[in-house]
Amino acid sequence: MPLRPFKQVDVFTEVPYRGNPLAVVLDGEGLSTEEMRHFTHWTNLSEATFLLPPTVPEADYKVRIFYPASELPFAGHPTLGSCHAWLEAGGKPKGEYVVQECGIGLVKLRRDGNRRPSPRRRCAGAGGSTRRTSR
Repeated sequence: MPLRPFKQVDVFTEVPYRGNPLAVVLDGEGLSTEEMRHFTHWTNLSEATFLLPPTVPEADYKVRIFYPASELPFAGHPTLGSCHAWLEAGGKPKGEYVVQECGIGLVKLRRDGNRRPSPRRRCAGAGGSTRRTSR
């Protein structure tokens, strides 16, 4: 498997090492489902995500979310952490919101000034409130 850039981000905090950690592979194109699952297991984190080109024109990018045993259609902290990593890596939204394509469809995320991304609306699987994502 070729080397791929990835980030580890702390979600739901601004304090390093205090959030919910997530590994984000910035270029998951060409990886098989099994390779994604193996990478996720290797990180020893609860989840890892893989950013891909979108398959629908409304989306800015596509994300696949994994925990060590399987793939998830959606999860809150991987959604926010992936968006943060995508923006930090130079991603530019097509419109006012970042539109993330995932297993449940399209999820709109908004930025509030210098704050990190947050969901535009609640989606299946996202419970409670959301806070900022930090590096």
